[in-house]
Amino acid sequence: MFKNISFFSMLFLLFIACGKSDEKENKPQDKGGFEMVLKITSTAFEEGGPIPARFTCDGEDVSPSLSWSNAPEKTKSFALICDDPDAPRGTWIHWVLYNLPSDVTELAEAIPPDDTLESGARQGMTSFGRPGYGGPCPPSGTHRYFFKLYALDTVLQFEQAADSQALLEAMKGHILAAGQLMGRYGRP
Repeated sequence: MFKNISFFSMLFLLFIACGKSDEKENKPQDKGGFEMVLKITSTAFEEGGPIPARFTCDGEDVSPSLSWSNAPEKTKSFALICDDPDAPRGTWIHWVLYNLPSDVTELAEAIPPDDTLESGARQGMTSFGRPGYGGPCPPSGTHRYFFKLYALDTVLQFEQAADSQALLEAMKGHILAAGQLMGRYGRP
């Protein structure tokens, strides 16, 4: 197959194939290929820190405040999924929120469990079988809770409240950037 290609031509082709440099290579990326550039913070807890009981089933079970920055200019909406990958029966979904307008950069504490929020954002179905935030409630040990935020180039359309799987499927090809904040909680 390569009989007529000179040694130098082969080296040139290898150089082009392997030596391409892209400025995005130095930025952290999710498995989906989008950049993990959104900066997410909370006044309730720090990255990797403990989530106060107020935001769990052992307290008031209200959502923590979240704020973010660094969204790409072409962002049309945001989506949020909070999950616990340490749950005994597989990943437990604590919150599904999508179609947050692109000009929203924070969520107040204690978002009501309504299907649709004043901003037009929708809350999807969680592993608790209902929309809205459901706080950490591990059966044993300390679990990790990931608040994953996605900047999308579209506003998503669903006939009924989407669960995390439907949301992840609908977001394919529309994620411009992402970021996450992780907190920990172990029941007393």
